[in-house]
Amino acid sequence: MSRLLVTTEIAATPQQVWNVVERVEDHVEWMHDAVAIRFQTDAHRGVGTSFLCDTKVGPIKLVDRMEITEWVPGSTMGVRHVGLVTGSGRFTLTPIDFGRRTRFTWEESLSFPWWFGGPVGSLVIGRLVLRMIWTRNLRNLKRIIEAGVGQ
Repeated sequence: MSRLLVTTEIAATPQQVWNVVERVEDHVEWMHDAVAIRFQTDAHRGVGTSFLCDTKVGPIKLVDRMEITEWVPGSTMGVRHVGLVTGSGRFTLTPIDFGRRTRFTWEESLSFPWWFGGPVGSLVIGRLVLRMIWTRNLRNLKRIIEAGVGQ
């Protein structure tokens, strides 16, 4: 199991950040590794929402099966990964500067298939590759939100 945490500070309120993040179908706009999202449930928001995310990391392509397990508007979104990659993830929005800005924390605990190199592969992928990608994703998210707030 590889545990990873990345964070950024966004010049927007938690509600403004949530307004972007809650739109799961739009995660492909700021997640470099997410190619497409296909919902498996009629619901696109809230606990129980299930979707497939076509994911590409370098030459590796896979379908990440996810289900939303936690949904607190303006605060938290949690998911369970149930495909080739298993584990859980969570976005947490924390108000800072009296709620004028938001600390966005992305935390994941993931296990990868044996052909990723088992625990050693999980460490390399999780600690190096995914940290780089997810840090870039948060830069993209920050840019999108701050550009929207400035309009």
